[in-house]
Order: sequence, then structure tokens, then C-alpha cells
Amino acid sequence: MGADTTLERQEKPSAGSLVLRWAVRLIKLLALLFVLVHLYAIALKWVPVPGSILMMERTLGGEDFRRAVVPLDRISPHLVTAVIAAEDSRFCSHDGIDFEALQKAIDENQRRGRRRGASTITQQTAKNVFFWNGGGYARKAGEAWFALFIDGMWGKRRVMENYLNTIEWGDGIFGAEAAARVRFGKRAADLTQYEAALLAAVLPNPHEWRVDPPGPYVRGRASTLQARMRVVSNEGLDDCVLEPAKWAESQKAAAK
Repeated sequence: MGADTTLERQEKPSAGSLVLRWAVRLIKLLALLFVLVHLYAIALKWVPVPGSILMMERTLGGEDFRRAVVPLDRISPHLVTAVIAAEDSRFCSHDGIDFEALQKAIDENQRRGRRRGASTITQQTAKNVFFWNGGGYARKAGEAWFALFIDGMWGKRRVMENYLNTIEWGDGIFGAEAAARVRFGKRAADLTQYEAALLAAVLPNPHEWRVDPPGPYVRGRASTLQARMRVVSNEGLDDCVLEPAKWAESQKAAAK
């Protein structure tokens, strides 16, 4: 009887062994999730983004949302130029994260004690496609990694296409096509320069700033954006999306 009890005690795993076993299982699970989400990201180079966590949250919360996915060729080039002018003028020149703008934001935050964003279009796309609002530094770190990953994997045109098909323009309206139809009664391909500027003007706060009708602040911001759009266009800051062959040639010339 005593020998059997001793044997049972020897076979019973220790608390440390159990912790190690569960830690290994957790690491394997996280590794599997890491691989799966990256395979998903690679697939999105060719297939449309089916939805986002934010859209799922809206559905679970009983809210409606509107979205129509269209290829980049069916979105007005004015809107491409407008969002680059409004959100990320160095979109074509950075690798997903604008470290220069990030350093300036950090310096200004320290100097003035006021938060200034430096999130690129690519980072916003990573957040919209793979993450959620909030989440602090953990989400920011994941967003930064995926911004670098999709910039290299998808290329600039695909990043812009997914950005314009996933971003929210307030009232549960996701994507450029839905925004154009609801706000202006037309297709995204037919947006004028001013309409594109209006849509880009409200992006920092689409739930508070209105396009239909725009208030004095939004109208003024849209007018300022139209001037910036001309600079973006004249300096070729949107060429990586609108004229990729021309952009590639300029990059080759700059590398020599």
C-alpha cells in the first residue's frame, strides 16, 4: 500500500510542470494565430477585405452599416489625391510608417503637452483591417508591424484601395463608394475635386463634422485641401497610386 502511494506521488505532475505545459500550449496557440493572420493578410493582396472588427461590433450592437467594395479604378483619382493631402502627404515615400512625422509628433507632444497624431494611411489601413479602436500600446505595436508588412506585401495601390474601401465616413458608412452614394447621390468614380476634398476634410472626425451639408469649418478645410491637392498633384506625391510607372522611373532615377 505504501509503495503504491509513493508511486502515485511520483507520477503526479508538479505545479511548475503544469505551468510550463500550459505556457507551451499558449505559445503554440499564439504562433498559430500569428501564422494565420499573416496568411490572411497575404490573401488580401488579391481578395477583397470581407469586413472589419468595427463592422462586426456595429452588427453585434444592433447598428446598421453600409458598404460597397469597388476596385481602385472605380474611385475618383481626386479622392486619392485628397486623402493623401489630408492624411499622409508622404504616403508614397515611406515604408508604412513615417518616422520623420512620428519624431516631430513626439517632439511637439513633449514641448507643448498636446497630442499630435502621426498615423499614416498605411497604419490606418492596418488598424481598419486587422484591429479595433482603442487597445493602447499593444494595438499600436501590432498596427505598426502590419503597416510595414502590408506596405511591402500589398504595394501602395493595394494599400490605398483597401484604405478607401474600409474607412468610415460617419453614420455607419464604410468605403468611398457608399460615402459617394449616400452623401452625393453618385458613384465614387464621379466625385469632383471639391466633393473629394469635402470627404477628406471630415476624416479626422467623421461623426462630428458633416458633409451634407458642410458647416463653415468643413467648407474652409475643404478649400484648404484643394490647394494642398494641387501641390500633391504637381509634385507627384500621389504618383505611386495614380501613375505607378512614372513613380517607379522616378525612384530608379533617384537611386542612381
